[in-house]
Amino acid sequence: MAINADTLTAGGPGTPARPLVVSRARTSRRIFLDRFAARTVVLGGIVIISAILAILFVIAAEVWPLFRPPRVVALERLSAGATPAPGAGLGVDEYREAASMVTADGTIQLVPLKPTVTRAAPLPIAGLEGARVTAVAAHGLDRYAIGTSDGRVIPLEMKIEVGFEGARRTVSVKPAFAAPVVLDPGRKRAILRLTVASPDSGPVTVAQVGPHDLIVQTVVEKKTLIGGTRREESVQALGVPVDGEIVALRLDGRGDDLVIGTSRGQLVRYDMRDRGTPTVVETATVGAAPVTALSFLIGERTLVAADAMGAVSSWQVVPPPTGGAATLTRINEFESHRAPVVAISPSRRDKGFVTADAAGRVKLHYGTSGQTFLTFGDGRPLRAVVFAPKADGVVAVDERGEVVDWRVDNPHPEITLKTLFGKVWYEGYSRPAWVWQSTGGTDDFEAKFSLTPLIYGTLKGTFYALLFAVPLALLAAIYVSEFMHPAVKGYVKPAVEIMAALPSVVLGFLAGLWLAPAVERIVPGLFLLPAVETVVILAALLAWRALPPGVRGPFRPGTEVFVLVPVVLLGAWFALTLGGLVEQRLLVGDYRGWLLAALGLTYDQRNSLVVGVAMGFAVVPLIFTIAEDALANVPQHLRAGSLALGASRWQTAVRIVLPTASPGIFSAIMIGLGRAVGETMIVLMATGNTPVMDWNMFSGFRALSANIAVELPEAPEGGTLFRVLFLAAFLLFCLTFVLNTTAEVVRLRLRRKYRYL
Repeated sequence: MAINADTLTAGGPGTPARPLVVSRARTSRRIFLDRFAARTVVLGGIVIISAILAILFVIAAEVWPLFRPPRVVALERLSAGATPAPGAGLGVDEYREAASMVTADGTIQLVPLKPTVTRAAPLPIAGLEGARVTAVAAHGLDRYAIGTSDGRVIPLEMKIEVGFEGARRTVSVKPAFAAPVVLDPGRKRAILRLTVASPDSGPVTVAQVGPHDLIVQTVVEKKTLIGGTRREESVQALGVPVDGEIVALRLDGRGDDLVIGTSRGQLVRYDMRDRGTPTVVETATVGAAPVTALSFLIGERTLVAADAMGAVSSWQVVPPPTGGAATLTRINEFESHRAPVVAISPSRRDKGFVTADAAGRVKLHYGTSGQTFLTFGDGRPLRAVVFAPKADGVVAVDERGEVVDWRVDNPHPEITLKTLFGKVWYEGYSRPAWVWQSTGGTDDFEAKFSLTPLIYGTLKGTFYALLFAVPLALLAAIYVSEFMHPAVKGYVKPAVEIMAALPSVVLGFLAGLWLAPAVERIVPGLFLLPAVETVVILAALLAWRALPPGVRGPFRPGTEVFVLVPVVLLGAWFALTLGGLVEQRLLVGDYRGWLLAALGLTYDQRNSLVVGVAMGFAVVPLIFTIAEDALANVPQHLRAGSLALGASRWQTAVRIVLPTASPGIFSAIMIGLGRAVGETMIVLMATGNTPVMDWNMFSGFRALSANIAVELPEAPEGGTLFRVLFLAAFLLFCLTFVLNTTAEVVRLRLRRKYRYL
């Protein structure tokens, strides 16, 4: 190369160029930096992937116990030394250290279940006076009623006391007997079956003394203005005209409904609200076999019935879907026994219960889901069974008086795939439904953990947000990229990108406190806005083209947007004004009342429309920025070739630029979709957070992310709600992963399709 100007002027040969000399140290340093940078990038990628996998592992570790199969372990088989009395006379303490049993020979037995408990001598039942124990009924916590062969009932409260003798822990039974109540003083017939309820208004006792004969004793306690309470007792005979014989009895805890099981497989429900006149309400058929056992689950709303064929089913008094009087309705059918069911014991903590049959098998069920979890037993015929107070064990006694103890590990019985994603028939509902309601005001609350309304709410909010954001962002990106003057673009694009920096909590705050009330006042105008704006802009375009060139001259191509701004504002004002007129003339002055009367839709102030607008503003900058970059990166020779062949700028943008940039545009939409799916604060603050499945855009919803933010601070660590919220997080993680993966696959296919352009 000639680098000397004098040499070139003289026309002589040029001076050879000096070779570029780079020191070995400099070369080595460059190689080192290149390798270091490459390894740093690889390490950063590995760290990111590891962090994501670690998060996924933590979430999976919290979710796995929900689906871990329940387990049961047989612990002890001990002899009680006596046979149990007919009925529900078996009990166990909270820590499963000792079992108590009312025996047929008129004693109270304490059976140690742990080596640390010393067996005590049997305690006689006070007040028997030579009579035999013919029936035992349990009601409340550790309270029993003992029926005798001479027509009396002996109330009993079984107190299990814990003490210490030195360093040794002792457990003892302290039965507290009340005065016997004579139910059949005249004939002194033996009490065959017994059921008791203890509502606040006073106890109700129903005893069977014959194949079709009942005796009902009611005690009404009334507070007087001066003094204490006044007790009014009444005893009446009740003849039950049933087909067959009475073989089972059960009162609910409120004393409102008496259910009678017959030998022909029927259930007869009596209304006991008027204590003086019990009334037959209805009869329902369980099956062809005799009913052998009845029990109410916690909350006293779900009745479990079992028969001699081993069938087990749950029933509720619910109104029909079409309206009308509530009737006894079969809700769930559980896995059947192979022998007659002899006993049912409900859990004191949840809707679980156990059933025992005459062949020595015990089954663990859950009332809400209709699921049977476990079947266990050693084949010896059983007489009674009791579910431990903490639902962590089962104690049963066989016909020879041997007590069997099992430990049960089933910490999350509420959770099955059906309760999480399917329709479940909950207490008080007229039909199966998807419901999320994690907490209630009472201990007998039936937890409802359906994630389907939350998934539906997430998709609903995302749909309305993208319905607002995608057209606005894409059309703006096309205009800015293809038609706007570069000088104006230099200000507009950074301004839109700055919108992405707005915190979502600020957008949610504004949406909930300002936007929602504002939208409520102008809903008819909002629906007219797109049509009115289109007409106004087209009219402005025609007027612009009709202007003389001298008037349009000061405006350079691509700056017409400044003329369009006042036109758009004028169109918005006209649309809102027209909306008010439409509401007054066509919607009887109140669009909310018209929606309810004409379409059956209710209007909530914080609804999907508000969320769509607010979350749309959060998504627009992302879609706009990425889509505009994709359009701007289309090679200029494609535009030049199209224009040279006679195409207009609009035809070039739509038929050449837009398809070429489609991979980037699709990625922009999918990234916006991912942002909308995972949005938390806007949907938390701008909706009513009501987990309902309703397509109505004027109703609220609850999204997965918002539900996690609301519920997790109050969820007990390790509890069912805590783990279900982690499951919701796992679903959200999988949803965004699928969306991103789909976006990348489609983007690569589009890129290969247009790679030769």
